[in-house]
Amino acid sequence: MQLRGVRPFFSDKYDITQHPNYKYLSDFDKKNAFDVERYMSTRPAIVKPDEPFDIYEIDLSDEDAAAET
Repeated sequence: MQLRGVRPFFSDKYDITQHPNYKYLSDFDKKNAFDVERYMSTRPAIVKPDEPFDIYEIDLSDEDAAAET
């Protein structure tokens, strides 16, 4: 359980080690930890460096923006 603004905590109500999927957690084996740096480095670029693309700048007044919602 996570609460906004509160650090995660363990509860004594349930022993997480008894859960059937406990073996997939990084608490069980550190090799199961998610490596965000490796994930981000293997993702393909959305726009490749040599691919041409267009940039559009749209300027809406506050009234126009309010009418859009």
